[in-house]
Amino acid sequence: MEAERDKTLWKIAKKRVAFKRHVSSYLVVNAFLWALWYFNSTYQSHYSGLPWPAWVTLGWGTALAFSYYDAYHARHDAAAAREYEKLTRKKNS
Repeated sequence: MEAERDKTLWKIAKKRVAFKRHVSSYLVVNAFLWALWYFNSTYQSHYSGLPWPAWVTLGWGTALAFSYYDAYHARHDAAAAREYEKLTRKKNS
């Protein structure tokens, strides 16, 4: 049982580290895109509408939110373990 718990904790730890790397990439890339847009738009005086980096920021931000949920709030393993225990008790009774 202890070895199984260690595997679960290791899996959660890996998801959290992956999320933190995802955040770092998100911040660096989006800062670059917004800077690129800003310095490019200073030469264009006829700008109107939503800046194009907003689409990247919103889309990637949505994926980042799902990654956050999966790393810190998802309890899929716990639900599967409860269901397994329930089926085992039902089979043995």
